[in-house]
Amino acid sequence: MHPKEFKKVKNNTGHFTHQSLDNSELFVGIDFTCNRKINEIITTHESYILFPSQNSLNLTTTYPKSGNKPLAIFLIDSTWACTKKMFTQSKNLQRLKHMSFITTKTSQYQIKIQPDKNYLSTIESTLVVLELLNDWNIEDITQKKLHNFLTPFIKMIEYQKNLIANPVSHAVRFKKNK
Repeated sequence: MHPKEFKKVKNNTGHFTHQSLDNSELFVGIDFTCNRKINEIITTHESYILFPSQNSLNLTTTYPKSGNKPLAIFLIDSTWACTKKMFTQSKNLQRLKHMSFITTKTSQYQIKIQPDKNYLSTIESTLVVLELLNDWNIEDITQKKLHNFLTPFIKMIEYQKNLIANPVSHAVRFKKNK
């Protein structure tokens, strides 16, 4: 996660994603080349970075595992401009195989404009990956858990839309509670 995103605790989908996954780890920084823990994961796992590119493994159509090592998928949580900087500076992440997917889903992040209609937030992309890993029988997640995965994200959007629609009432409430 980019340090700028890390500071956005209340509206950062990377935080929601990390808190929603039992086996995730959160790393904050820009250059992860010398990060001991990340390099250990890369060495001991079949590792990918979720990063669309021409040569990426398409998880929608291709089984991602080729051996017995556990699977690790790195996601960069940041704006697209900062993501490029993190990716170019982190030599270890650059060397990872890329993973992508095809989906017809569009972002529900209604308060934030995505650079393209096909772009998804970190938590939305993670849900697609989890659904596909379930389809490949790499994960075993109940449909109920998958269905509820975006609940914190949806609640955040509802809350923010309410703030935008009623800024005065929220400002008054804040002063009363102060």
